[in-house]
Amino acid sequence: MSVFHRFWDSDFAWDFRHSPVAVVSFLVALLLVLSALFAPLIATINPFEPGNLNLMNGFTAPGTQNAFTGESFILGTDDQGRDVYSTILYGMRISLFVGFAAVALGMLIGVTLGLVAGYFGGWTDAIIMRIADVQLTFPSILVAMLIFGVAKGFTPVEYRDQLAIWVLILSIGLSDWVQFARVVRGATLVEKQKEYVQAARLIGRGAMPILVRHILPNVLSPVLVIATISLALAIIAEATLSFLGVGAPSTQPSLGTLIRIGQNYLFSGEWWILFFPSATLLALALSVNLLGDWLRDALNPKLK
Repeated sequence: MSVFHRFWDSDFAWDFRHSPVAVVSFLVALLLVLSALFAPLIATINPFEPGNLNLMNGFTAPGTQNAFTGESFILGTDDQGRDVYSTILYGMRISLFVGFAAVALGMLIGVTLGLVAGYFGGWTDAIIMRIADVQLTFPSILVAMLIFGVAKGFTPVEYRDQLAIWVLILSIGLSDWVQFARVVRGATLVEKQKEYVQAARLIGRGAMPILVRHILPNVLSPVLVIATISLALAIIAEATLSFLGVGAPSTQPSLGTLIRIGQNYLFSGEWWILFFPSATLLALALSVNLLGDWLRDALNPKLK
């Protein structure tokens, strides 16, 4: 039997096939991710190339012809004449890149600190967990704004726009490691008391091989669930920071930047500039979040 057939016949795949919410969420998330990845192929233009802009196309309503150029756009255009459809595809690429990279950074820091705190205990555990407790007392978005501001302050002025995305990833990642650390620490406290860890100690294995080769694979299930849910939160955090004007630069606008631009024209009748990026962000975050909720239930042995 092939690997695919074994996976298809597994309890995990059966749960997925029989959960309409999981199937729809997965398909929506997959469609949006693929649309962002293949944006250069399916977008009408690259809206962030100044040479592609025509200010005469500005504020063209969806599905209507522009009075000056005669061109029409399926989702309309914004104030600079950029095709909203194309800006959403390219903006979603930045939002997804920041989200995935920030979650990867937070997971790397949190899993490492959680393993160390749970395995060694003592003062190491106390220091790491007290730092985590202090960070939990502040909203994560405020922590991200603080880190973003400090990091941007140390960045040379001439490189701020080029490094803004990386500073954004750093700020969100450093504000999101606590959940990973707390869950991994709890799982490590349980795993290190089991016989296979005791046996590894008896044969002389060091702490690092035991953590990496024995304990880590057994604590990954809850980490994957947290990573999926954290991805949705990271995308929303990026959009929030960009909406507040402290995230992605105007030369590389994300979904949050597009929403910030659109809300300036909401009450003047150009509703589509705000509506379509907002609907895309909502669909992306909601689908990933619902998929994470299903994954949490599917990997919980107490619900079997």
